Amino acid sequence: MRRVDEILRDPGPVFSFEFFPPKTDEGESRLWQAIRALEPLRPGFVSVTYGAGGSTRDRTVRITRQIAEHSTLTPLAHLTCVDASVADLRGVIGAYADAGVHNVLALRGDPPAGSGADWAPRPDGCAHAADLVGLLRRLGDFCVGVAAFPEGHPQAADLATDARVLAAKQDAGATFAITQFFFRVHDYERLRERAAAHGCTIPIVPGLMPVTDVAQIVRFAELSGAAFPEDLRRRFERVADDPAAVVDLGVEVGCELAAGLLAAGAPGVHFYTLNRSTATRRIHAAVAPHG
Repeated sequence: MRRVDEILRDPGPVFSFEFFPPKTDEGESRLWQAIRALEPLRPGFVSVTYGAGGSTRDRTVRITRQIAEHSTLTPLAHLTCVDASVADLRGVIGAYADAGVHNVLALRGDPPAGSGADWAPRPDGCAHAADLVGLLRRLGDFCVGVAAFPEGHPQAADLATDARVLAAKQDAGATFAITQFFFRVHDYERLRERAAAHGCTIPIVPGLMPVTDVAQIVRFAELSGAAFPEDLRRRFERVADDPAAVVDLGVEVGCELAAGLLAAGAPGVHFYTLNRSTATRRIHAAVAPHG
């Protein structure tokens, strides 16, 4: 199975997809429908995130294993520090390794009480994502990615501090980063500039979340600290009473953002699919090279 950092060195943009972990068997069925619908697009890799506070860890690990064993896709495993001892983390890392999964996205994760709550690491766990990166690198030949924040992590003192944290994760052994979703190309460009100024040279893949439900996206943006720009909000307000028009506009906006990011030199685009395939497939069809 190929390493994500190798995939990101391939010529041309790399497109990848992220799914969220279902909580029910019915939700898991919908997830696999989305995976099978997107599989023919031959993404560089796919990932399944943890639920809030690491609440779906076991299901996430199982689904990631199944993707490795029963699909043509390259899975990127998620791992967070939340509510996990080092012994717990070693067990999850071992389960991934046993399944042949050696690409891992190492995240501090949000506290169980939500992203705005104070972070209190377990005394027997990892306090920061950089610690988790180091643990992974000590335990095996893992390709480790980390999170990056175009508008800064909500709990970072300032943007410079946020960039220093990203550089520290690189120093601990991370070889690529994926950003939180955002809506403005210049936020990505400024992130790269800040990272480079602090010695961080790993490829940074921008994350894009297609807008298909305005209220949902606004809620996600508020929880994550991402800005939903006022001009974008006004564009969606004009079609708010027409769900199909909202999806069409979401695809249009997603195409604009993806094209702008690729023109700015991004190595690819990571789609937060919300376990749906339609909007992602439409944006991919519009911006992916053909032939």
